Amino acid sequence: MLVNEAVLKCGLALIVSGVFLSCQDSEKNLIPSSDVAINDASETEPRELSQPFKEYWFSGKAELTSYQLQQERYGELRQGTAVTIFVTEDFLPDVQVKANAANDTNETVLKLNLTKDFVTGIYPYHIMTSVFSPLDRNGHAIKVTNSTQEWCGQTYTQLNNRKDYDVVSHSYFEGEADMEFSLEKTWLEDEIWSLIRIAPETLPTGELAMVPSIECVRLHHKDLQPYESFASFKQGDSLSTYTINYPTLQRQLTIWFHSAFPYEIEKWEEINASVGRDTTSLKTTAQRLKRIKSTYWGKNKNVDIALRDSLGLN
Repeated sequence: MLVNEAVLKCGLALIVSGVFLSCQDSEKNLIPSSDVAINDASETEPRELSQPFKEYWFSGKAELTSYQLQQERYGELRQGTAVTIFVTEDFLPDVQVKANAANDTNETVLKLNLTKDFVTGIYPYHIMTSVFSPLDRNGHAIKVTNSTQEWCGQTYTQLNNRKDYDVVSHSYFEGEADMEFSLEKTWLEDEIWSLIRIAPETLPTGELAMVPSIECVRLHHKDLQPYESFASFKQGDSLSTYTINYPTLQRQLTIWFHSAFPYEIEKWEEINASVGRDTTSLKTTAQRLKRIKSTYWGKNKNVDIALRDSLGLN
């Protein structure tokens, strides 16, 4: 049973960086919202892309943005960096991998690679999430993958959007070793980032069944499945916010993005349940450092290492 809407809307206030977020409508709600999940029929509906969208995303370059990261792990905040890489590419719809050559059967996607790098004591963490979202049509993400590497071990999870969500997951940890299962289609937290960049007017709001980020469920050893959530949107003159709350997980994610195209993501915050006996929930934050457009895949020579300075990563 979903959490009572009246309780969520009138009894819960979200405190985000000192800004009071409630269910009250913003005075300038320029971007409409929808509380209806994408269904099988609507996933085939064509999407009309504007000329500014085509000029920005089909320029032959990727958008790279670096962030100063404070990552909560093991009850402490860790300093690190995060990077989002958004780029369009041709995708093979059946096997759901990047196409090596142009073909009429290819599907155009917006790919997001989101990386996090931070250190816990003596050993490092490397986390990467990839999301492949359709551009030519409406629909949920076609594919989501996540991998985590640290000195204790590694995990890898892949979700493919077919008749259902087909999931394959491998983990170093007991109870998570090798799994294959399916989920009914619903909203994915991981696809929200790309949806902000493609069509923020379609962001879902209200009571939702949503699958949390794969990173979150793997780091906290939770089941990958839909959870009751409540999503809210607040339009601002310059920045807008999108917030997802999971009451049973004690998780909240808030993303700040520009209210005008191309809707660049400026920062985000994550709060998860407290660790162990400590009742204090620490806040993971990411604040933009640098943003560039680049054909980064061709910048792989030793001489190109200096280009990392332009992202503040050296």
